[in-house]
Amino acid sequence: MQLSRDDLVRAYRTMRTIREFEDRVHDEFAAGKIPGFVHLYAGEEASAVGVCLNLTDKDYIASTHRGHGHCIAKGCDVGAMMKEIYGRADGLCGGKGGSMHIADLTRGMMGANGIVGGGPPLICGAALSAKTLKTGGVAVAFVGDGGSNQGTTLESYNLAKVWDLPAVFVVEDNGYAEATPSAWSVGGSQVKRAEGFGMPGIEVDGHDFFAVHDAARTAIERARKGGGPSLIHVKLARYYGHFEGDAMTYRGDGEVDTIKGGKDCLTLFRQKVTEAGLLEADQLDEVDAEVKALIDGAVGDAESAAAPGEADLVTDVYVRY
Repeated sequence: MQLSRDDLVRAYRTMRTIREFEDRVHDEFAAGKIPGFVHLYAGEEASAVGVCLNLTDKDYIASTHRGHGHCIAKGCDVGAMMKEIYGRADGLCGGKGGSMHIADLTRGMMGANGIVGGGPPLICGAALSAKTLKTGGVAVAFVGDGGSNQGTTLESYNLAKVWDLPAVFVVEDNGYAEATPSAWSVGGSQVKRAEGFGMPGIEVDGHDFFAVHDAARTAIERARKGGGPSLIHVKLARYYGHFEGDAMTYRGDGEVDTIKGGKDCLTLFRQKVTEAGLLEADQLDEVDAEVKALIDGAVGDAESAAAPGEADLVTDVYVRY
């Protein structure tokens, strides 16, 4: 499917926003300005954006502990996200969740998740709701290669198939389950695993936005039309460590630089759209400048924002239905 120029600009802007956001969080965390723990998504932007560009607010996603990119791709407010990471009262979750627990149900973002493999069961619930209420909605779980081995994930595959749910499982294989190479930790083809549960699976190059977008469009449209669940195995790479502060001694010398030099998703996207005459380089440069200003503003606002007070301590502890 040919994307419109507006869609292409939107895709590039969102990927650039994720990259700028993550690079800035990396710097701010190193400077000691951000509390808690962060896991960065830089390098994986084409996966989140390629999938979420096919979704609307009636669709739901569940994320991982590496969730900033998924949040931004699903439309969460970048300024409120930065405040949340800084632990500010005006953060997306009141400054109480931090990096690993950002959520915005108004955008269909069910939350980043500190539990490995915690997302798939959540999207089974969202998919069951969509099917029961006939909303036409689809639920998507992003899962890491390590999380793909969790019983919660495998049981969700089974449940989604048995109940024929409008669900899509996106396994983001960035090469390492923490520090263990995924070739060892996964132990086989994710596509074969999907087929073992009776649902279709496909492997795509996660550095190629267009490949991810096309695969996701097929899976999401299939689910939306009642065709049931499917799996997308996205092969990609993260640029930073498993967590901020990870020395990455398990990676080869120059490994990240080699990937950045040959398969960076933003660089590949720019090359494809400019060589095809779909967008001009000047247009993309303008987007870069606008995004940088956006992130600069988000950081400045977060730094000056108020922290939660004593009265906030006991709010949002219990949910009443």
